[in-house]
Amino acid sequence: MKDLTVSAIDRQNILNNQNAIENIQNYLGIIGMMFDGEYRFTRQQVAEFYGIDNSTIDRYLSQNENELKHNGYTNLKGKVLKEFKEQFKWMLQEGAKAPQLAVFNFRAFLNLGMLLTESEKARALRSTILDIVIDTLNKKLGGSTKYINQRDEEFLVAIAREPAYRKEFTTSLSNYLEMGNYKYAVYTDAIYKVIFKEDAKEYRQILQLEEKENPRDTMYSEILKLIASFEIGIADEMKRMFEKLNRKLMPTELDELILEFSQKRFWIPQIEDARNKMASRDYGLRNITHKRLIPYISSLGINDYERFLDDKSKDLLNRIIDNPELLDVFKRLKDR
Repeated sequence: MKDLTVSAIDRQNILNNQNAIENIQNYLGIIGMMFDGEYRFTRQQVAEFYGIDNSTIDRYLSQNENELKHNGYTNLKGKVLKEFKEQFKWMLQEGAKAPQLAVFNFRAFLNLGMLLTESEKARALRSTILDIVIDTLNKKLGGSTKYINQRDEEFLVAIAREPAYRKEFTTSLSNYLEMGNYKYAVYTDAIYKVIFKEDAKEYRQILQLEEKENPRDTMYSEILKLIASFEIGIADEMKRMFEKLNRKLMPTELDELILEFSQKRFWIPQIEDARNKMASRDYGLRNITHKRLIPYISSLGINDYERFLDDKSKDLLNRIIDNPELLDVFKRLKDR
């Protein structure tokens, strides 16, 4: 089980998952004071809930101030504080005359609970939070996250165009490379390793794919687009070199070509972005760790969760069923 007290990425992934946060709030039944569109909690209310004193809160604020502020901890001042006091003066136990008042929103309230090691209530809450996050994903996805990538609208376009780009690459391998049929698997793996440091077999094992399942059907749209860019780019380079040499390339020559091609500076930010998206999304959404991409893991943003989990996002089949015109586009792109 993930240890939320030590992993900032795991904490932020939960706090950015609005569906999970809503379910956690409903489960706990904690309301607070509704102000400016959010429930607010004073330091005293938070201390009472977790069974800690104000000095403990001060210590955690000192150690984790940026994270807690990022997730909604703030000091109300001036006009905003005056409005807050006018609305809730009757229930405030602290700061009635102070020039500022520290308050937590619900996300910051949970954030502190994820950090607290002294509180038994916080420890129990962390276990509940992890269970609710898993349950939220299961309800949204029917228990499997393997094809969560297909809930992205961009996936439809990327996977539809993929066969045409793939054909350009395999045709070039056939026409310009002196090697047996094994070359198609070898140089597909070569591109995969350049982009996300894994060959097809490793990727299959990590995602636990069956033999009949196509790895690209599980890849995010950005990964598919980058693979396509590499495949058609290398295809063009192979043709150029073939015409220059007036013969087919040897495997060592293609190896060198791919290395030089991948090291061109304009690929660096694209490869970095692809690795970050694959590593972070699989870790946050599929609970899968690509060991070679661990340095690229970061927390998912709210937009990522909306993109793959909100009601607006749907799996591929449902989007085609709901929008029959998409089927014609899908067929046209694939047959292009």
